[in-house]
Amino acid sequence: MLEKTVNIPISLFESSKGRYFVGQTELLNFGNDKNAVGRLYNPHHSQVNLFVNVITISNMTELDFLAQIWFNAKLPGKGTVSNLVTPSNTALCPSPKPKVLLQFADNLQGTPSKGVNPFDRVIPPITTVVDEEDGKFIVPPGGSFAVFLVGQGSHSFQGRIALGWWEEKIKDGERFNLISGEHSADDNWEGE
Repeated sequence: MLEKTVNIPISLFESSKGRYFVGQTELLNFGNDKNAVGRLYNPHHSQVNLFVNVITISNMTELDFLAQIWFNAKLPGKGTVSNLVTPSNTALCPSPKPKVLLQFADNLQGTPSKGVNPFDRVIPPITTVVDEEDGKFIVPPGGSFAVFLVGQGSHSFQGRIALGWWEEKIKDGERFNLISGEHSADDNWEGE
């Protein structure tokens, strides 16, 4: 007798458990040598690992711009926590609340320092670029994953960053790489 087996995407599985979240920044203004950023910050005491699944970058202007991906960077300026975040499973009651923060800032002078910039994307004009990463970018407590939009030259740009992620509780006794001690949500923003 054959047994029935069903394969579902990991994002659907995590959503069914109330662990998958989606969110976006407000419309970001940058250019004229000023930049913008959206990031997921995993607070030091979250007791979850962050799994980045989907990165979406929208360009609302007629020129292309560069989007840099950064892990654990110190960012210029000061960030704001986005209120445009929700669990993807809205059927659960009470509604799950993410421990990870989606933060953003625009019209920034300066660029990230420290951290690692493993890759960049060129975002074409009047386009939305979506990268599905299947949760392969894993960020422990105290770490961050940022999308930094570079405002080259004397042009003005508008864009938006949306992210999808899930959170998994760190099991008792499980080892993880805590990112450099005590942090608050603003610790990796320069000038704090």
